[in-house]
Amino acid sequence: MSAAAPPTAAVDTEEVDREKRKAIRRAIGAGSIGNFVEQFDYGLYGFMAPVLAPAFFPDSDPAAAVLSTYAIIAIACLFRPAGGTLVGRWGDRVGRKKTLLWTIVFMGVTTAMIGVLPTYQQIGIFAPLCLLLLRVVQGMVSGGEYVGAVAFIVEWAEPRRRAYYASYASNSCFLGILAGAGTAALTSWLFEGPALDSWGWRIPFLLALPLSGVGIWLRRRIEETPEFVRATKDGTQVVKAPIRDALRTQWRPILAFCGVSVMLAILSYSWVTFYPEYLTGTLGLPRWMALTSNAISVAVLIPLLPVAGILSDRIGRKPMLIMGAVACIVLVPLAFRVGEEATFGTAIASQLIYIIPEFFLTGIVTVCTAELFATRTRFSASAIAYNSSFSIFMGITPFVAALLVSSFDTIYAVWVYLAAAALLALVVVSAFMTETFRSQLGADKFAR
Repeated sequence: MSAAAPPTAAVDTEEVDREKRKAIRRAIGAGSIGNFVEQFDYGLYGFMAPVLAPAFFPDSDPAAAVLSTYAIIAIACLFRPAGGTLVGRWGDRVGRKKTLLWTIVFMGVTTAMIGVLPTYQQIGIFAPLCLLLLRVVQGMVSGGEYVGAVAFIVEWAEPRRRAYYASYASNSCFLGILAGAGTAALTSWLFEGPALDSWGWRIPFLLALPLSGVGIWLRRRIEETPEFVRATKDGTQVVKAPIRDALRTQWRPILAFCGVSVMLAILSYSWVTFYPEYLTGTLGLPRWMALTSNAISVAVLIPLLPVAGILSDRIGRKPMLIMGAVACIVLVPLAFRVGEEATFGTAIASQLIYIIPEFFLTGIVTVCTAELFATRTRFSASAIAYNSSFSIFMGITPFVAALLVSSFDTIYAVWVYLAAAALLALVVVSAFMTETFRSQLGADKFAR
């Protein structure tokens, strides 16, 4: 008969488990804060675009000014692949922690600088050029922020709970968007009229500095990920050319991720940045109603994302992605139809329908950002994949959506744009992807 384990051994095991759970919670906080800052800025910029437009462009053509303000996001996002790839290379060479410390510093500073820029009335054409320059710098840095944060969390996570833990990275994005929407709504309410147009819009952008300070504090308190330490022998055996190696050995998962993530980018950013402006500018809903209805729908989605993560950890990534693509095709036009009634209640209802495909896609695409790629080149490979697809379409979608509605005089043109991406995703998931939810990090995930 075997002897019972000594009580001290059980106590030691429990203590180790507690410390591990604390470390994972710290990793989630440290990884998520940067996503929050990035999306706070992005959401704030998108929601405040109608106010920023006359500040940075001639006010002779308001519609053109708003389109130009959205175009700056689109142009800046075109630089994200280059910036994200460089940040990713750094992350694979010097580690996740050091890289994420610098990204949050740059994001906070560039966002705050928007709040002190001179206007078109003060310096003419140099005003939008300065705005574009800041957005480009920020886009290049943030191109590596999200994928680095997801890698950081997933590499700390327990293997069978990766989607659940990664859902908090997704949640930090929506919390940032929610904070951006709430701040934009509050600013619009507090500084109505000339005060908002002249200086009130500047205050929210300055809030990025203290937010980044919190992020620096959180990221300094957490250690490097155990997975990166193990795979690189404590940083002594890093890949010398991670970008080249990623393109040579992982081009299949890179292309597959691109095929899936475009759908989510169009779905998410036609909702959180374009749709509130459509409710206001086209359907005539008061701005506070449009922003508040959007904030309510985001708030409803946030507690659902961990549930989606738990579900995916049980049934897999592939079923969730397929259901999400089908929901994009079937439910989004229904959401648009409900919203056309142009009341506060129907604005909320339409967006609650809209978040159903978000439930199936958001956290799952997030965890796939890390699961699809080998540890030693994960930062570089995921940065290439994410920024070649999601980031570009994230940036151009508000502009393209506004252009489609303007050209075809119907929001269902935006649905066709999304449906095409969803059909592409269905083909990619069905024909190329196999499951990642029970595999080791870095294993080959694709049928050959």
